[in-house]
Amino acid sequence: MFKLDRKLVSMTGIVIAGVALSLSSAVAATSENAATESLYKSKAGAIDGGVTYPRENGSYTAYKYNTQSTKGVNFARPATPNEIKAWDIDALPDGSGLPEGEGSVGLGDELYEAQCAVCHGDFGAGGQGYPQLTGGNQEKDENGVIITLKNQRVYGNTDAPKRSIGTYWPVATTLFTYIRDAMPYAHPKSLTNDEVYAITAYLLAQDEIIENDDDNVLNKEKLAKVVLPNRDGFYPNIDGPNAAEDIRAFFADRAKNIGAGTRCMTDCKDPGGQDGKTPAGVVEIKYEMKDVVPPYAYAKDLPPKKDTGLAHPGKEAYESNCKVCHKTDTMGAPAVGNKSAWEDTLKKGIDKVYENTINGIGGMPPKGGTSLPDDKIKEIVDYMIEASK
Repeated sequence: MFKLDRKLVSMTGIVIAGVALSLSSAVAATSENAATESLYKSKAGAIDGGVTYPRENGSYTAYKYNTQSTKGVNFARPATPNEIKAWDIDALPDGSGLPEGEGSVGLGDELYEAQCAVCHGDFGAGGQGYPQLTGGNQEKDENGVIITLKNQRVYGNTDAPKRSIGTYWPVATTLFTYIRDAMPYAHPKSLTNDEVYAITAYLLAQDEIIENDDDNVLNKEKLAKVVLPNRDGFYPNIDGPNAAEDIRAFFADRAKNIGAGTRCMTDCKDPGGQDGKTPAGVVEIKYEMKDVVPPYAYAKDLPPKKDTGLAHPGKEAYESNCKVCHKTDTMGAPAVGNKSAWEDTLKKGIDKVYENTINGIGGMPPKGGTSLPDDKIKEIVDYMIEASK
């Protein structure tokens, strides 16, 4: 009986302890939720449609920030007019800010082939992992929407929307400033203004925005007058002094502008009627590309080259696929011709160099972003080593 009493007492103690622990956990959870709600107390009005969080008691949500006054702290001297002029080089949609200079479509063709085609493909048609710059057309439907932007990919066997410069970009000055500031990929800012105008002219000509004539010259006055077909195809309006408020108003009415409803994450397709005869409710393609004039030419065959037996077997593939990054050391890759750089690289052993080249290393993707077979990659490596002795 004593043992039974002790057992009952023990069981009672366990129950009481369990209840106390549950109550303690509930109180702690309530306190934690209250603290979290207080910590992330948000307010509406973020430009991107999200939320903003107030700064209170030296904290911005879970992060602390310095509340010390910066009054009287001199971080640097004021910029001189010439320094401001050197940095203030952006070009606005209306063309203001574009530099002097000019370039022809013909020159742009030559520069594109030498500087851009290795990544963006012939005629801007797209390359291994790099965006397509041309393609599609500018025809619009009854609502003013570019038709080729409405292509829908169903079952993976139809064209996706054609988002190229000519169909998707809003303003042409963006093309000039992006090429000037960020291209070519391996050594940006190496082009003159004339060369940038020429490449810009070539790409606009390939997209049939301007006349595709080798002698057609583009300058700041002409570029400022170029109106791309999708100029008004973006919303909300992000231009002008009221842009911030326009964007906030757009996101504030989410039901109208973005849509409201239940998201479907799995098994979302309508299976059709139970009788097995009604087709499934899959959206069919309404604007499939079939009217390209002239038709797409997929054959890019060049005349067969004579094998003189003099050139290294990896040279041609290097010129076509690797030269952009390896002709200088600006990308951190050993430059062809730099003997000491390649001596350092070869300290790992030639097999390791092959392995890194095929599998990728640092900022270089596997096989340099190409689809060449392993033996051809090794030939390229051998050529770069031979050319650097």
